[in-house]
Amino acid sequence: MNVYETHDIAKLIEGNSYVGRGIVIGKSSDGKKSCVAYFIMGRSANSRNRVFVKKDGAVFTEPFDLSKVEDPSLIIYAALREHENKLVVTNGDQTDTIVNALENGDDFISALNTREFEPDSPNFTPRISGMITYENGDFSYLMSILKSSDSVGSACSRYTFSYPSLAGVGHFIHTYVCDGNPIPTFQGEPERVEIPDDIDRFTDKLWNALDEDNKISLFVRYTDLATGEKQERMINKNNAEA
Repeated sequence: MNVYETHDIAKLIEGNSYVGRGIVIGKSSDGKKSCVAYFIMGRSANSRNRVFVKKDGAVFTEPFDLSKVEDPSLIIYAALREHENKLVVTNGDQTDTIVNALENGDDFISALNTREFEPDSPNFTPRISGMITYENGDFSYLMSILKSSDSVGSACSRYTFSYPSLAGVGHFIHTYVCDGNPIPTFQGEPERVEIPDDIDRFTDKLWNALDEDNKISLFVRYTDLATGEKQERMINKNNAEA
């Protein structure tokens, strides 16, 4: 087994009906751009009733049809925010927890020490988070998962991974292994994946690999490390079908 192998992200996802929500962070193969991607999936009508919207540089989940909202507490949040030279992306309202901590001179890990997995028994969905720090024309990044330590949600296990940026290499973390009842949570380290130079190639590959019935939205941003210029792609299944 080659522990340094980078995988085609499509091959990690294809045929898996439910990997939940997912974060990818890495560097393009030409070494010139950072990549961040976030997607959401859903099985229930409440979960599927969402779209991504962009406001003031941040990305939010919002209801697609307000009349169908059942419980907004775990499905409506800021998924991506910026603070100074940092970019934060998460699968819940811990985005705000992290950014508020940064604004007060605190850090990513201590902010997440105040949070735990989602209270959606019996699944206890993990909270996954990532943060890019841009510095000296390059970047490094952190990824985190907070998940239940047992089947009854009695305690929280916390894992943080710290990565340098390497050309063509990204890391992929998602909430679930696959569908189930209860749904099995993500296991092990974030998966090493290939990050191509072209944002459209990466966006199409990721979106097309996600299960057609359960995928909801995808956001991808490539940032030029020399100029700061951003390329962004956003796909909302609901808007496409409206």
